[in-house]
Amino acid sequence: MNSFTEKVLILVMTAAIALGAASLGQSVYTALFEGETEYALSRFGSTGAEVKSIQKKLKSLGFYKGAVDGIYGTQTKNAVTAFQKNCGITVDGIAGPQTLLYLGLGSSGSSNRGFTNDEINLLAKVISAEARGESYEGQVAVGAVILNRIAHPSFPDTLSGVVYQNGAFSCVNDSNWYQPVAESAKRAARDAINGWDPTGGAIYYYNPAKTSNAWMRSRTVIKIIGSHYFCI
Repeated sequence: MNSFTEKVLILVMTAAIALGAASLGQSVYTALFEGETEYALSRFGSTGAEVKSIQKKLKSLGFYKGAVDGIYGTQTKNAVTAFQKNCGITVDGIAGPQTLLYLGLGSSGSSNRGFTNDEINLLAKVISAEARGESYEGQVAVGAVILNRIAHPSFPDTLSGVVYQNGAFSCVNDSNWYQPVAESAKRAARDAINGWDPTGGAIYYYNPAKTSNAWMRSRTVIKIIGSHYFCI
């Protein structure tokens, strides 16, 4: 093999290596950066439809006063921070999965966490009957109380056991039980199952305008959401 041929082979091999490296580099770039955008969080500097949804929700809750323009600027970040502080969750000004869940914009369609579809439907039915007319947060709160009871030693350890426990929920014996289940209640049931507890651990709740029971009124109130007092 003469020197000219050797030089040609070296050039060909160098080019091949360079192309391979470029291809590998593109693969790494795709894995790192395209994958990252798939799981992107809304944060300062973000724009788009999700930011608009966040702004609209925060505005309805009284945390955001600016324009619903889809731009995650200082006002939006400050509103998210205030909302996070109010909910007692991580305060970072970023609308991540937990914050979106608490806003009612999160993982309503995620896993059932061990509950059957029939149980989820039952939870939604109770929420719809018990929290009709309440805010979305108030609906999730009712679902959270039911789930908190399942985990508490003083109550049955199944969802149906808690719901149908004698005297626990008056709605199972009145006309509300037979009304159509609200779509918001279905979402609220899943958000409660996925971990959103606006009450901070309550196992009781009551409407002071409708409840005269002295024992219930003696319970320690830890949160007020809409018409309901949530207690331990």
